[in-house]
Amino acid sequence: MENVTTVNKFHLLGLTSAPELQPFFFLMFLIVYLINLVGNGAILMIVILEPRLHSPMYFFLGNLSCLDICYSSVTLPKVLVNLLSIHRTISFLGCIIQLHFFHFLGSTEAILLAVMAFDRFVAICNPLRYTVIMNSQLCVLLAAMAWITSFFYALMHSVMTARLNFCHSQQLSHFFCDVKPLLELACSNTLLNQHLLSVVTGSISMGAFFLTLLSYFYIIGFLMFKNWSCRILQRALSTCASHFMVVCLFYGPVGFTYIRPASATSMSEDRMVAIIYSAVTPVLNPLIYTLRNKEVMLALKKIFGKKLFKIC
Repeated sequence: MENVTTVNKFHLLGLTSAPELQPFFFLMFLIVYLINLVGNGAILMIVILEPRLHSPMYFFLGNLSCLDICYSSVTLPKVLVNLLSIHRTISFLGCIIQLHFFHFLGSTEAILLAVMAFDRFVAICNPLRYTVIMNSQLCVLLAAMAWITSFFYALMHSVMTARLNFCHSQQLSHFFCDVKPLLELACSNTLLNQHLLSVVTGSISMGAFFLTLLSYFYIIGFLMFKNWSCRILQRALSTCASHFMVVCLFYGPVGFTYIRPASATSMSEDRMVAIIYSAVTPVLNPLIYTLRNKEVMLALKKIFGKKLFKIC
């Protein structure tokens, strides 16, 4: 029988073991993190300050921007600290907290993207009743449902992982705490944890993805059979294209990490893919929405243009 030891901390493997590459990775991730904070912070600010953007679509976009700031802040600050440190450690409690908020915010984004797809479905397929259906009470209720449901989903993972016994090496094969690398270190029975990860995580992510696709199938069908002008059709497709690009950027890496079968090389591959959904995707979201959205661009020029003019 293996000796069970009390684990107080974990040693994170990090992004690279080559010391000469650490300054490059530090600078790269610092720039990515700052762009994320500035980009999503700017969207959040204009959604709050610009009266013309006080609509359901931009309410959910503000939620997504707030979510992306928090999502990358769960992992990237610790990554930056570890890139400058010799001892890349994280306490057991800190590891569980990081795991909880990572799954909490990731699940919230999946559900929120489905809600945003439903909002676009109502706006395009039922425009005359849009303001009645997507009233402020329903928008707040849908957003609250996404945040609260995801919190308890993540709490399940964090509690079940914290109850495990760890007796192998304390070296975590990742640059942040996640369920899969922690299960690799556990010496107690992890069958229930693995089932929860595949069944519950798969159900939430795939359920939200299915609802997102269903909304877009209805939108495409409606646009194909509706005799609209080319201008209205182009505007509707442009709005949906921005959102669908964000959906693909989110679900591609997540599906690769959590839904595919585990293999001997999966940990190294997971580390590479995790960079995309923890760092790159939150940065691309504000760029996609601002570059393809005239109303957001006008609001940015209106708010920040005036401030730049006063400074000059």
